Amino acid sequence: MPSARVLACPASLKGVLSASAAAAALAEGLQGWADVDQLPLADGGEGTLDVLYAALGGDWRDLAVHDAFGRPRVARWLDLPSGVAAVESAEAIPLDPERLEPFAASSRGLGELIAGVGRPRELLVCLGGTANVDGGAGLFEVVEELPAPTLVACDVDVPLVDAARVFAAQKGASVEQVPELEGRLLGMPQLLPFAGLPGAGAAGGLGAALAALGAKLVPGAPLVLDLVGFDASRYDLVVTGEGTVDRTAAQGKAPGEVARRCREAGVRCVCFGGRVLETLDGTETVALSGDPSRAREDLDVLGAGLAPT
Repeated sequence: MPSARVLACPASLKGVLSASAAAAALAEGLQGWADVDQLPLADGGEGTLDVLYAALGGDWRDLAVHDAFGRPRVARWLDLPSGVAAVESAEAIPLDPERLEPFAASSRGLGELIAGVGRPRELLVCLGGTANVDGGAGLFEVVEELPAPTLVACDVDVPLVDAARVFAAQKGASVEQVPELEGRLLGMPQLLPFAGLPGAGAAGGLGAALAALGAKLVPGAPLVLDLVGFDASRYDLVVTGEGTVDRTAAQGKAPGEVARRCREAGVRCVCFGGRVLETLDGTETVALSGDPSRAREDLDVLGAGLAPT
């Protein structure tokens, strides 16, 4: 009897395991009873370049930039074989849990990164995981014109107003500061024509800023799945997941897009979470132990435990 074909395609468990490490841990458990392929995934936010490199190859480039608080930093960007330059906002201006100051954090470093890629055939900007809520004010200090036709992969599909209302708290804003940040964003006249676009609020309003410069905003998860060749129909079982499965999982996150495509293909889908706050429709949602030190073991055990009985 032929072995089941299984795809291990998790996103990262932020701060715990990369998507590649999570896929490898799952595969350890799955390979005892199945033929397993690994396909690490991302949603356009932090870790997207690593996922694209694993699937597509390319050449890494380093560039000296400044982080959200003006500190020197080396950011990577990826020169893809297709001639596309791919940059990631979190490479330049990442969220730093040690310094959460949303009024001080600037997007200038991403502008430096974009300006430093030269003149590629196309530019892909991956948005998410940043410290800023400045609506691209810092970016505009450096970039007046994009260097190439630009596609922006947004890790969330929210409008500009939600850059503050939904996400500013995780960047350090108090309840009292959120309306002020919201007012600052909505007071930027160059952003207003794009404020309602899905993704405009990604990365502290950088979605709207890049749209104002002529870029096209797209949901990050579907774009990444297409680029890396995700095809659920080839498998008997697809296993995905991330650190926390909550209501946002179906609103632009990679596991939600995997689940949607599995439903369409009629393929069994299992979704894990280090924490599970809400389940995904049409999936078997599994909560891990929640202990970061046990994440690899949890995924190994999960993979082995999915064997048919």
